[in-house]
Amino acid sequence: MSIRAFRVFEENGAVAGRIVSVSLDELSAGDVVIDAAYSSVNYKDALAATGAGKIIRRFPLVGGIDVAGTIAESSDARLRPGQAVLVTGYDLGVAHDGGYAQRVRVPAGWVVPIPDGLTAFDAMAVGTAGFTAALSIVDMERNGLDPSNGPVIVTGATGGVGSVAVQMLAARGYQVTALTGKASAHDFLRSLGAADVVSRETVQKPTRPLEKSQWAGAVDAVGGDTLAWLTRTMAYNGTIASSGLTGGTDLHTTVLPFILRGVKLLGIDSVLCPASARLEVWRRIASDLKPPHLRSIATEITLDGLPDAFATLLKGGARGRFVVKL
Repeated sequence: MSIRAFRVFEENGAVAGRIVSVSLDELSAGDVVIDAAYSSVNYKDALAATGAGKIIRRFPLVGGIDVAGTIAESSDARLRPGQAVLVTGYDLGVAHDGGYAQRVRVPAGWVVPIPDGLTAFDAMAVGTAGFTAALSIVDMERNGLDPSNGPVIVTGATGGVGSVAVQMLAARGYQVTALTGKASAHDFLRSLGAADVVSRETVQKPTRPLEKSQWAGAVDAVGGDTLAWLTRTMAYNGTIASSGLTGGTDLHTTVLPFILRGVKLLGIDSVLCPASARLEVWRRIASDLKPPHLRSIATEITLDGLPDAFATLLKGGARGRFVVKL
């Protein structure tokens, strides 16, 4: 069977991807074969497929760190043919052929049954980015965050993590402030549930190690100077969930927010999240954390549209999520 796939190559020192035909035997080994329905495009995918980041560990490799579809073959008794499933994280699209293919073969331990309440499209409109947003909220609430504590801010709010986090938080009753660098996106963010929208240009450069106390919680997928500003403006016992680096990897702050205000900086990793936690978070994504406006943030593309999607993400022009129909 010929499988259409977007494969990433390293040739003459340059990294680039293109659509090819492969056979199942050419794909990475695994216990489960999935007839793929949808994948998605994350910032990590754009870094990997263009060589803008050293993500892929072997070449050539089918890209895509997410996939959803139905099981075609399984040697694991826990997973049956015809079952709707998804895979995110682990080595998918990094060292193991990924989700940008009509068929995907993976280890059984990576597979998550799609919970009732979500379709394969929904699962990929959420994808790694939305799963990261959900992990952030779950971890923040485990550390004391509650709607009664005060306002919560979401940075990079039009991006994949941010646009899902705004919806999830608003649906749970939080007063959400969205931080964005896109002046044209204010109405869009309010339509997702943001009570207030703040322009990134209005964020003042630091003058003191502690600034006015403002936020009970923060979902941050930006990093860099934005994360440093958050540490200085959190309320007492505020929690920050840090999951991204679009604004840089360096963090310039002091210990004062942590020892004088009890600020908690939580690192969020979706790649090696334990299977038990992964199952529980996806169950919540299908229930109390389900984003109510998934369709409005999702742009459906095909494999042919991946290069344009990558370029849009890398220049910071994305709004919401790209869902790849396979």
